[in-house]
Amino acid sequence: MKAIVCAQYGPPEVLQFTDVAKPAPTDNEVLVKIHAAAINPLDRFFMRGAPLIRLIPGMRKPRDTRLGVDLAGQVEAVGKNVTQFKPGDEVFGACRGSLAEYVCVPEDKLALKPANISFEDAAAVPIAALTALQGLRDKGRIQPGQRVLIDGASGGVGTFAVQIAKSFGAEVTAVCSTRNVERARSLGAGHVMDYTREDFIKSGRRYDLILGANAHHSIFDYRRLLTQNGIYVIAGGAVSQIFQGMLLAPLLSRMGSKKVGFFIANINHKDLVFLKELLEAGKVVPVIDRRYPLSDVPRAIRYLEEGHAQGKIVITIEHTKEA
Repeated sequence: MKAIVCAQYGPPEVLQFTDVAKPAPTDNEVLVKIHAAAINPLDRFFMRGAPLIRLIPGMRKPRDTRLGVDLAGQVEAVGKNVTQFKPGDEVFGACRGSLAEYVCVPEDKLALKPANISFEDAAAVPIAALTALQGLRDKGRIQPGQRVLIDGASGGVGTFAVQIAKSFGAEVTAVCSTRNVERARSLGAGHVMDYTREDFIKSGRRYDLILGANAHHSIFDYRRLLTQNGIYVIAGGAVSQIFQGMLLAPLLSRMGSKKVGFFIANINHKDLVFLKELLEAGKVVPVIDRRYPLSDVPRAIRYLEEGHAQGKIVITIEHTKEA
């Protein structure tokens, strides 16, 4: 089968579109014939060997050469202990190695695909939408009527966060660039701040919950924007912001009533089902910027690195005759 392989750290040009062995599922795994996948910043980190990634065995080169996480496709085979899926089921979820024609996925990291959306739309959902959901609901403790700020509202996580926050009954303020203002409004943001024209840090407004989907300001700046019992959740952004969150969030959360949290999304069946229900109800609609074939993954990641994608970048997978 065809797959994207990352045998060494470096720019997108190090990626290889090549033949690899088709996997076979273990007892608790599902073999999925992938129809679509999606690109995430995580793929870029694995490709380039970001500092945190290199703490995993593989300091000089990747130990696991597979790339990709998000996926949507059809079940081809199941392990003997799998009870929730059967061959022919259409599914979506997340697993390392999704930039390939087939992948074996643990049963608990999949859910049935919503019947009302395409494989491409479903592939855009898992990592970004789980990050938005868990950041708002679990770390941010979102409540109806709260004032919620989404910084980075036009990206993969941000477009889902605006919609999910709205579905929880929050009053949503989106921060984005000029070209994304109307998109943010269409997704449900009651207020939109164009950061090229207005510095939201100096606006004087206060929020019960801030989700930094693409955080670039100081953690202290975001904290100052919180109401007395407000919560700031770091869900993405520059590497410096992520390190800042990991180091300072626990300390700042013990100082006063304002809380600061950093987290990494947990891929699980229960939350994928929750997202499936939002998608089926039309409360969440994936935003796809561009589509690329599997052979063009290097070009797709290069576009991701430019930092201007509106929503998600999806990879469409056409199977070879041998696969």
